[in-house]
Amino acid sequence: MNQGKIHIYTGDGHGKTPAAWGEALYAASEGKSVVIVQFMKDSRIVNSAFVQRLEPEIKFFRFEKSKESFAELSDEEKREEIMNIKNGLMFAKKVLTTDGCDLLILDEVLGLIDVGIITVEDIKALTQAKPEDTTMIMTGIQLSDEVCVLADEVSKIEPINFKVF
Repeated sequence: MNQGKIHIYTGDGHGKTPAAWGEALYAASEGKSVVIVQFMKDSRIVNSAFVQRLEPEIKFFRFEKSKESFAELSDEEKREEIMNIKNGLMFAKKVLTTDGCDLLILDEVLGLIDVGIITVEDIKALTQAKPEDTTMIMTGIQLSDEVCVLADEVSKIEPINFKVF
């Protein structure tokens, strides 16, 4: 992975998060510091003993408190989670502005745009805060043209349906 680039993994297929985490393992194996901030994902992975053993080389953060999916929350619970998510974004920006890592992964951050929690301008502000030598990876199913142009490289992961004869 080229140092200092912005990468996006998008598409309907499974594998965006594993691809980003693979880059994290690769970077950590080279002695680089990695921060992963997950949004709108199941908390079981981040809280697992395996993931905790990867620290301090790879640091994982998830700011949401609820174990239920965002869509299933009451309006009051959604407001609380939105505040938690925005705290996660502020943390990510602080990591960038303090040169806190070599690789920052914002897992499912693009999905926050889809549900109206953040805007394209919020993503743009994060990319502008990125130091020149820090690599950033963002993942999410949907990708708008406005976000696409912020990236140096976009990878689309989609299922391929084929018939075996």
